[in-house]
Amino acid sequence: MRYKLIIFDFDGTLGDTRRNIVTTMQLTIAELQLPERSESQCAATIGLPLADCFRTLFPDLQQEMIQRCAETYRRIFDEKLKDIIPQAFPGVVETLTALRKKGTTLTIASSRSNASLVRLTCDMGISDVISLTLGCDSVERAKPHPEPVLKTLAATHFEPDETLVVGDMAVDILMGLNAGAKTCGVTWGNGSKEELLQAGADFVIDKMEELLLLD
Repeated sequence: MRYKLIIFDFDGTLGDTRRNIVTTMQLTIAELQLPERSESQCAATIGLPLADCFRTLFPDLQQEMIQRCAETYRRIFDEKLKDIIPQAFPGVVETLTALRKKGTTLTIASSRSNASLVRLTCDMGISDVISLTLGCDSVERAKPHPEPVLKTLAATHFEPDETLVVGDMAVDILMGLNAGAKTCGVTWGNGSKEELLQAGADFVIDKMEELLLLD
């Protein structure tokens, strides 16, 4: 593999957190007595910063209520982790380990908080192969803005043409393209192959192990 740095999205790419996210959103909505939203409506917001998820679901909400939604969501998510334990997708641990052994630097750029990333990567057994995690609270401008990639490049001292951005949503692909990096979409997450290609993905893979074959 010619890529020296791979920047991964987390939710829907490395970690299977869809059930956690959708359940937490629906419990948050119920607790705050907001109109119900379906599983598909909630899932469609995965990958956005948390506040933007609720702005998308409820465009007329005031900022104060958006903040309450985000705070309630974080509390419920942490409470439910002991009942709904997220798992790494098939092939993730093995592929990341193989890439690290080849000398590839692996990092994460996610729309969830950095503290949550640290906890989840540890729980999934991949923290030892991840060199850097950037959560939504580590940047000022979220995906699809290139800041998460540019900040990672600055911290790791790689160039865009040495970098591959991997994610399951169009915002991940656009983030990478906007930074001048190559991009790879994955089909096992929350975005479709068509959406990833339309966003401009250079590659689209169906299994994590296929990353080892990219050039």
